[in-house]
This record gives sequence, C-alpha cells and structure tokens, in this order.
Amino acid sequence: LQEGIFFPDTYFYLKDETFSSILIRSHEAWKTTSESLWQERQDNLPFTKLEEAATLAPIIEKEGLEKRMIAGVFINRLKKGMPLQTDPTVIYGITKGKEILGRGLRRSELRKDTPWNTYLREGLPPTPIANPGEESIFAALNPENTNFIFFVADGTGGHSFATTLTDHNKNVAKWRAIEKNSKD
Repeated sequence: LQEGIFFPDTYFYLKDETFSSILIRSHEAWKTTSESLWQERQDNLPFTKLEEAATLAPIIEKEGLEKRMIAGVFINRLKKGMPLQTDPTVIYGITKGKEILGRGLRRSELRKDTPWNTYLREGLPPTPIANPGEESIFAALNPENTNFIFFVADGTGGHSFATTLTDHNKNVAKWRAIEKNSKD
C-alpha cells in the first residue's frame, strides 16, 4: 500500500465487506479532508501542489505533538533551501515503513544515501512516509509563523526550539544529558 493517501480513522464495516472497499473509503476520506484543507491553506508556502503537502504532513505526524510549530520549522527550512534533517525520513529509508526500527539511529544510517535521507538531500523526500491525521495535514498547510529552524526533544514529550545553531546545540546537550541519565 502507498503511504500518504489513506486517512487514519475508525472505519465500521459490514460482515461481508471487503478490505478493498474499506481502503476506498479511507482514500476518499483522505481526498475530501486534504482537498478541503488545501483550499484553506496559508499563502506563501514553499510548495504548490497538495501532493507536496501530503509528503510533509506524515513527517510532522511522526515528529511530535507541537505539529504547527514543527511544521513552521520545516517550512522555514524549505524556504531557506536547508535540508529537513528529520529522523523519521531516515528510518523510512531503512525500513520502507514495513517495521518499527525500535532503536535510535546509528551515525552510519544517518550517512546512508537513500531517497528519503533528508540529512543528505534537500527538500521533501520523494514520497510520503506514513498516513497522517487531519491535524498534521492542517499543520503542513497552516504552519506556525515562527523564526525557528531547529528543534530537539526536551525530555517531557515535547521539544525545545531554536533560531540559532548555538542555541540548538545547547538544547541538544540538555537532551543528551537526559538520555544519559535515563540509562543509568
């Protein structure tokens, strides 16, 4: 199945209904939701097609709860021509979405050239990496207006955001200390 064209939701079905009919309903729900949100999108986004937003939305979905803020970071990066540098795309390049990695990424994996490695390639990956929910699609089309271009986990389930590499490196150091302390 192709990622990015199905709408995750609860689907009720009849006893004799086929799996394909449920997929068709899921795809129709995705189309209806996405096209409606596309009509209400912000101006000045760095993409011109719904398919591009549909590629960004799953990355936002995988990255965290502050979806509009995370979207704002990615939009800022795209506008600046910076790589997205997001782990979920690298993981997808390794697993093709067929399994959960179940561990942190290795340095060698961050350097492995796949079409989805957004550390090595600028812009959006060639395909979506998952099926995002409505909140992530909305965020991709209506990102928070921010100057942030960096973020890292903060240990509380959220993220620390930064506008400079210096501040980002400080946030990364805090996250590494939290990781180290959780292993002890």
